[in-house]
Amino acid sequence: MELTTAAPRRRSATRDADGMAVASFILGLVGLLALNVVLGPVSIVLAATALFRGTTRRGRAFLGLGLGVADLVVLVAFMSADNTLSWSF
Repeated sequence: MELTTAAPRRRSATRDADGMAVASFILGLVGLLALNVVLGPVSIVLAATALFRGTTRRGRAFLGLGLGVADLVVLVAFMSADNTLSWSF
């Protein structure tokens, strides 16, 4: 009886890019409510990387990109309204 081990599966680049697109969308959405100074740029970088790597979830990547930009716009709007470096309700 001969025992063989299966070759380890490698994650495909498309699967990684799809995960980045979904993560970008989720982080951009959460960033509208909290930690937008951090989550906005992270969402933008993840979306751009996912689009560069050829994700099949282009819609989510573009939504993540838009939400990341919206995070930063919301931050700037509230900062200019409060004349502070952060914002709160």
